[in-house]
Amino acid sequence: MANSIMLDKAKALAISIVKICRSIKETKKESVLTNQLLRAGTSIGANIHESKYAQSSADFVSKCKLL
Repeated sequence: MANSIMLDKAKALAISIVKICRSIKETKKESVLTNQLLRAGTSIGANIHESKYAQSSADFVSKCKLL
């Protein structure tokens, strides 16, 4: 797979969010909002990866709007 700046930044963001959520769960015992943050923050990379396989320009734009 070719290197992608967006994908690299999304991965770095996801790693940071996982670390933050882990820390919050250990210290504050908050789970509902932390789980939502975890799902939202880690789905960005999946959306970027999916947009690479768009069938048309309109499809690419549609997939990127999810970000």
